[in-house]
Formats: sequence, C-alpha cells, structure tokens
Amino acid sequence: MTDLPQQTLDDATAVLRSALAGDGDAVVGAFDDVVDRSGLAGAYGVAWCLAATMVGDPGPAGSCALDFPGIDEAGYDTRWVARFVSAYANRDADTGQALFGAAAADGLLPDCLLTLAGSTVATLRSRDR
Repeated sequence: MTDLPQQTLDDATAVLRSALAGDGDAVVGAFDDVVDRSGLAGAYGVAWCLAATMVGDPGPAGSCALDFPGIDEAGYDTRWVARFVSAYANRDADTGQALFGAAAADGLLPDCLLTLAGSTVATLRSRDR
C-alpha cells in the first residue's frame, strides 16, 4: 500500500475521518472531490486504500479465502464490498477494477463507496477492542 501517491492517502484519510464522525454526506462529498480532481481512477485508488486498511498486507496472490456468512442475501453494496475487499486480499486488481466499473455503470458506486467506508471504520473499531 505504501506505493500509493500521497494525495490518495490524504483522500483516504479524509474519507475515514468523515466516516468515523458518522457523516455519510461528508464521505460522499470527499469521494466527489476526488472524482472532480482525479476522475474515477482517483476514487478507485482511495477505495483500494480503504480495502488495504481493512486487510493489511495481503498474502500471495490468490491465497486468501474470506468468509462472509449470508452474503448472497445481502444488498448490492454489501456484496460489492465483500468482493472488492476479497479482490484486494488476493492481489487481484483486475477484479477490483471490474467491480468498480460495474458499480459505476450500475449507478451504485456512491452507495458501494459509502458502505466500504463504513465497513473500514467498523473493522478499525473492532481492532481497538
């Protein structure tokens, strides 16, 4: 994750601060600012950074199996987050990019990114316990 540009890390920090404060509008606004400045590629970088925050350093490509009980019954955004985080954990950037593009094409990317930010915060809080 350390090979990300400083701007991406700063943007991810802004998203997390907003999510930690429980301000969903600010989370969406932070992602909108990234898209305005850097396009969808910039938002993808921030999302990948959030996944990295959740997972940490992934193992060898294809070595992770994450368990998401009940995921098939979950909403689009929750399934998307599970798959996106799994793609990160398995160092599968192609799948991550495909998921990102599909959510954008479906018009559901803002919901997915908001859920990703919330999931990242929940993960961080669970580590503090």
